[in-house]
Amino acid sequence: MKSKRAQRIKAKMRIRTKINGTQSIPRLSVFRSNKQIYCQLIDDSAGYTLASASSQEVDASGPKSDVAKRVGTLLADKAKSKNIESVVFDRSGYPYHGRVKSLADGAREGGLKF
Repeated sequence: MKSKRAQRIKAKMRIRTKINGTQSIPRLSVFRSNKQIYCQLIDDSAGYTLASASSQEVDASGPKSDVAKRVGTLLADKAKSKNIESVVFDRSGYPYHGRVKSLADGAREGGLKF
């Protein structure tokens, strides 16, 4: 039986073969640790990060899912300033619930389309 981390990495690789970010529609990549959550808008064709946001940049008081939502909204604001409206969501093998879902909801509320 594989460890939880090995299963997530396998799922991450399976997801990455199917999605790809470009300059006009970048990949929104999510990484979460036990304390923080990070997200980036990545142009895979050039191998370049267009914008990023993390829970260290916002007020990190309150439940982690609320912090994740604020991070998503912050990333959406940074994307708007770079004229990015649509993204491809990369959950990096994490289940789509909890903090990952909250981040996606915050980005949608901020104006990003997936």
